[in-house]
Amino acid sequence: MAETSEFRAQPPEGIDATGASSEGASVYQLIRDDIIEGRLAANERLVITDLARRHGTSTNPVREALQLLRGEGFVTFVPNRGARVRPIDQDFVRDIYEIGVLIEPSLTRWFVNMATVEDIAELERIQSLIEENNFTETVRHSELDTAFHTVMYRKHYNRHAAELWWKHREVLRAVGRRFDFTLARRAAILSEHRELIAHVKAGRANEAAELIARHVEGSGRHILEHMRARNAARAG
Repeated sequence: MAETSEFRAQPPEGIDATGASSEGASVYQLIRDDIIEGRLAANERLVITDLARRHGTSTNPVREALQLLRGEGFVTFVPNRGARVRPIDQDFVRDIYEIGVLIEPSLTRWFVNMATVEDIAELERIQSLIEENNFTETVRHSELDTAFHTVMYRKHYNRHAAELWWKHREVLRAVGRRFDFTLARRAAILSEHRELIAHVKAGRANEAAELIARHVEGSGRHILEHMRARNAARAG
């Protein structure tokens, strides 16, 4: 069996992870990390020249990065006031995961009807790696979990839907990495993955679609619960 460290999730074929130049993508990642980790505060004004100086680059990659972050919802642009950091709050997370609840059942239903023996074998292989890792290394789990779901959506004919799924999942991955999985959530992920594979094998498209909706909602609610607990602790 392959080592989990060998696995790195990639977007479905034909979908550029950022659509940016290499320098723009690098700056985008740095600024996004600063927003998620709170080094750039909610509603803080983002001055292009300051960011360029901070990251040792020219202004063009920063402009490119801010447009990407605007598309993901991390940055807002206000006329005559420039770019600002969007608060990463519970409403933001809710909006993102609810989109997944809406589109992923459709993608999953199509996959069940089109899945090959090779597709199912790949799901089982990745699931075995997920269970082997057993949440010991959260970054590895995140990569493997994303790869598992990518198997289902990578061949979908609607590339716009697949790209929307990928970008929103990456946003939730970025936000969710700050929080540990509860024991209940760990058990749910493993159980739901195995149940999903069983539905795919049996050709039960509707059951798989219903399950994936619960699965996505469960992931979103898990992040929200952590956010509420963190906010309550800060308020106390």
